[in-house]
Amino acid sequence: MDRLARVTSEVPAAGETSFPDRRTYSYLGPAGTFTEAALAQVPEARGHEWRPVRNVGEALSDVVEGRSDAAMIAIENSVDGGVSTTQDALATMPGLRIVGEYLVPVDFILVGRPGTTLEDVSVVAAHPVAYAQCLQWLTSTLPAHAHIPAASNVASALGLLDGTSDADAAVAAPGVVEHNEFAVLAEGIGDNPNAVTRFVLVSRTVPSPSPTGADKTSLIVELPDDHPGALLEMLEQFATRGINLSLLASRPVGDELGRYRFVIDADGHIQDERMADALLGLRRFSPKVIFLGSYPRADRAIVRYPERYSDEVFVEARDWLRGLISGEPGD
Repeated sequence: MDRLARVTSEVPAAGETSFPDRRTYSYLGPAGTFTEAALAQVPEARGHEWRPVRNVGEALSDVVEGRSDAAMIAIENSVDGGVSTTQDALATMPGLRIVGEYLVPVDFILVGRPGTTLEDVSVVAAHPVAYAQCLQWLTSTLPAHAHIPAASNVASALGLLDGTSDADAAVAAPGVVEHNEFAVLAEGIGDNPNAVTRFVLVSRTVPSPSPTGADKTSLIVELPDDHPGALLEMLEQFATRGINLSLLASRPVGDELGRYRFVIDADGHIQDERMADALLGLRRFSPKVIFLGSYPRADRAIVRYPERYSDEVFVEARDWLRGLISGEPGD
């Protein structure tokens, strides 16, 4: 029995009770995906059930509905930017909290059925994001090829073996060959050798991990209305408190044309005085602020900021104001 079969058979069916000391983690399957590689970086997930799912929505539904304790999902790629399906799901599914992030270098291979050669390939199956990241190589090497979109890179490859795919070859992660027998037609076909995908581990709403000094806070914020300077007013909530933004992406709200929400990653932790003050400002400014979580940065880089934005400065300012209110001189 291979690993995927073991994992799948160990996951309790709906309505069954899991062992109290066992946890379940959902990830985009089947075995061999980059998402599985990200989950392998989570120490507390080792030795527990890993539940392969077909898409981000299913992974997050597993968490919300209690089938899984947490889900690993891709949220950003260094080449293509934010993963819109993930961002939209986090914006619309309540009760979720990001508790960690993990980085996975992205490398691709081209595989075919045993006996296939590169000269046999005219149709390539691939997940759309992976296809975009290999497009230069595919265009130069297979200029007349056609593309069949797939739900995942592993699914595109497995379709070759089980006969459900009309493709001759598939773009896949190198880990796919650890679980199945393929002809490897080419390696290192990604257009950017330094490509990295960022994954986040999402649980039900829980207190954020304690601050480490190398933390990130993720938010989704809607603008109150469409007027000149509205975006600047939102950004000033961070700039005036010395908070750097590592991600700012817009996504349509979807209820009418021209309405957008902003996905934000800010350096720092909700327990930092400057971050807490910024969140209070956002709360007063925005009709909807979704706090996705504060968690350690994957690169463990210490967050740097000017001394005038230290916790002590914010605490002293509040104490000064309290003194003024109580009648102290304030000088």
